[in-house]
Amino acid sequence: MALRKFKPVTAGTRWRIGNAYAEITTNTPEKSLLEKKNGTGGRNSQGRRAMRYIGGGNKNMYRVIDFKRNKKEVPATVASIEYDPNRTAFIALLNYADGEKRYIIAPQGLQVGMTVISGDAVAPEVGNALKLKNMPLGTVVHNIEMQPGQGGKLSRSAGASAQLTNKEEKHAILKMPSGEIRRVLINCYATVGVASNSDHQLESMGKAGRNRWKGIKPRNRGVAMNPVDHPMGGGEGRASGGQPRSRTGQYSRGLKTRTKGKGSDKLIIQRKNGSKLAK
Repeated sequence: MALRKFKPVTAGTRWRIGNAYAEITTNTPEKSLLEKKNGTGGRNSQGRRAMRYIGGGNKNMYRVIDFKRNKKEVPATVASIEYDPNRTAFIALLNYADGEKRYIIAPQGLQVGMTVISGDAVAPEVGNALKLKNMPLGTVVHNIEMQPGQGGKLSRSAGASAQLTNKEEKHAILKMPSGEIRRVLINCYATVGVASNSDHQLESMGKAGRNRWKGIKPRNRGVAMNPVDHPMGGGEGRASGGQPRSRTGQYSRGLKTRTKGKGSDKLIIQRKNGSKLAK
């Protein structure tokens, strides 16, 4: 991973820290794996604004990603490592032996020319996908399924990974990126390795305009509004607004927002704060 610190030739580059994209090998995506992506501008089907601070931004295409890795026992060669505007991790283009092409989330260390494969009896090497029950303890994985055949749902963002710590009869015990320890069905597939672009969190935009390119509009603070517009608004002078809360009055600190009696509670052994979930 490599970051690029820009020279302060303009106000926008003075604080900018960007990605050097040293791992990227091509700027041209595979056309057969592109789909049109329409922006909503935060509007719903009635044309009314449902989400604020969304709109504008550069147009881009959606890259169809193979989260299921269900092409079993067919080796694939890594053709390129590419940037994906729809996610923080990089993606890799695979050329399968039978001629098919697919995108996957690129793990850290994957390079052009390497061979990856998915299946029940493959080696637990970087980029390979296999069931959790066939992996040795201590293996670091990403793109983890929650239900067999569903496709990867967990640990898909840049630098994310989970560690296989134990195995039970029906479940594998994983330590998640948040520190949470939970059970996942042992027949679920996962990809070996850490998701690429781990330095993403160290990047700095440098100017507000870069967020506008991403379709993110300026966000107005609640304390700067009137009482009719936000619970934290109003007051004489620069009032603090009291306890931080959302526009609908939901507190942002100390309030537990997880649904009580949720079905997956029994799968969580320890929460990310170190406490055990109350049964």
